[in-house]
Amino acid sequence: MSGRHDLVIVGGGPAGLATALHAARAGFDTVVAEPRVAPVDKACGEGLMPGAVRILAALGVDVPGRPIKGIRYVQGPRRAQAHFRHGPGLGVRRTSLHGALHRAVREAGVPVVRLRVGEVRQDATGVLVPGTGLRARWLVAADGLHSPLRRSLGLGVPSRGAPRYGLRRHYAVPPWSSCVEVHWGPYGEAYVTPLGPELVGIALLTSRRVPFATQLAGFPELSARLPPDAAVTTVRGAGPLRQKASTRLHGRVLLVGDAAGYIDALTGEGLSLALTGAEALVGNLRRGTPDRYETDWNRVTRRHRLLTAFLLRARQQPALAPLIVPAAERLPRVFTAAVNALA
Repeated sequence: MSGRHDLVIVGGGPAGLATALHAARAGFDTVVAEPRVAPVDKACGEGLMPGAVRILAALGVDVPGRPIKGIRYVQGPRRAQAHFRHGPGLGVRRTSLHGALHRAVREAGVPVVRLRVGEVRQDATGVLVPGTGLRARWLVAADGLHSPLRRSLGLGVPSRGAPRYGLRRHYAVPPWSSCVEVHWGPYGEAYVTPLGPELVGIALLTSRRVPFATQLAGFPELSARLPPDAAVTTVRGAGPLRQKASTRLHGRVLLVGDAAGYIDALTGEGLSLALTGAEALVGNLRRGTPDRYETDWNRVTRRHRLLTAFLLRARQQPALAPLIVPAAERLPRVFTAAVNALA
C-alpha cells in the first residue's frame, strides 16, 4: 500500500492498535505497519489493571480472560492483599489480547500492512517511509521497548543502574487465588496471574542472567506448586526493561507505548500506560494541538511513573527491599491506596 495518509502507525502491538482505534474514531485515514503475523506473543505479566479493562471496553474491544480481584504480596510467611475498589482487572493471554485488538482494528477499516520500518524522513508537511511510498501528515512510533525509530531519531537516553529483565512461562495448574500474586525473593519478583480454569502465567523480574528454572527455585513455596511437567509453553524473555526517551514528540513523529519510555514491570503498569498514552496522542492530533502531547503524556503517566520509580528504588536498596512486604502488611490502608492509585 502506498499513498498519503493522515497517520502511519509503526508497530502493531497493543499501543499501536489502540492508537489506530482512537484514530479511526477521530476520522483519520490511518494505516498500521507491522511485520509480524497476528496474534503476536510477548513476555508479559498478562494482567490488565481495571483502568485498562475500562479503556478497552470503551473502545468496544471484547477481551476474553479471567477476572482479577486485586494484588497480593507474598514474602515467606508475610502476606499483604488489596482488592480493587472500582471493578476487577483481567488475566488475559497476550495472544488473546493482541488478537482481539487486531480484529477490532480490521473491523474499523484500518489496514495493517506487513512492513518493517526502521527509519523515516520528515519535512514541514509530513513523514515519508523510505522505499514504500507511504507518506502521512503524522507518524506514530509504537515499535516497542527497543524502538528502532526512537534509536534512529537519536531520542534514546542511556539508563543508569543494573538492568532488569523479564521471563515468562505458563503452567497448566488451577489458579489458587483470584488476585495477582507477587512473590518477593532475594534477587527479584515472581508474578502469578490467573488466566483460566487450568492455567496460570508466571513472570519473573530480575537483574540476574540465569535460566528460568534457576530463578524459579529462588521461590520455594511457589516452585512447589509448579511441577516441571505442568509447563505448557516455552520461556520468553524481554529486557533490559528500563528505557528512556528524551521526548515524545520529534517534529511530526510521536512516540507511544513502550517506545515512549518505560521504567519497570514491577507495578504492572505497561498496558495501562500504553492505552492512556494512545488516547492522549490522538486527542491532541484531533484538536490540532500536537505540541501538547508531551505535557499530556507526562500528566496521564505521572502517578504510575512516580510510584513505580519509588518502589523500584526501594527494591534495589539492600536495607529496604526486605521491608517492603512487611510494611504493606502492617499498613493495609496505605497498601490498598497505592494499589488503587495504580489501578
